[in-house]
Amino acid sequence: MNEKSPKKIDHIGIAVSSIEEVLPFYVGSLKLRLLGIEEVPAQGVKVAFLGVGESKIELLEPLSKESPIARFIEKRGEGLHHVALGVTDIRKRIKDIQENGVEMINQEPVSGAGGAKVAFLHPRSARGVLFEFCEKEEGAARGH
Repeated sequence: MNEKSPKKIDHIGIAVSSIEEVLPFYVGSLKLRLLGIEEVPAQGVKVAFLGVGESKIELLEPLSKESPIARFIEKRGEGLHHVALGVTDIRKRIKDIQENGVEMINQEPVSGAGGAKVAFLHPRSARGVLFEFCEKEEGAARGH
């Protein structure tokens, strides 16, 4: 594998108005495993992790009307929010991609759910798709 290639799709983020309301569909109908729920105040979200093989689905519920997820839902409705690519050395990935002319929302990694370091690419640079780089410490909680 190319050293600069992402390791995998870590998770797919889906914006929802209420995790509690949608969980029966994801767990009951789709039969996905609920791995955990946590609040990430720094990002303004409550997150539910659902296992799908080696990847996850991340349900994102806004904690307030000022949350970026609340604004997303208001503008576009519930649905696909972002695709997270698992990477190693996130700072190097940010530098490399910026050198290729890609605009980043986060110039430096920020704290994400499950103790991950995350950084978002600007959708303008990816034809309207929001991508996230996601770096997790080795041995970090497996559910997240």
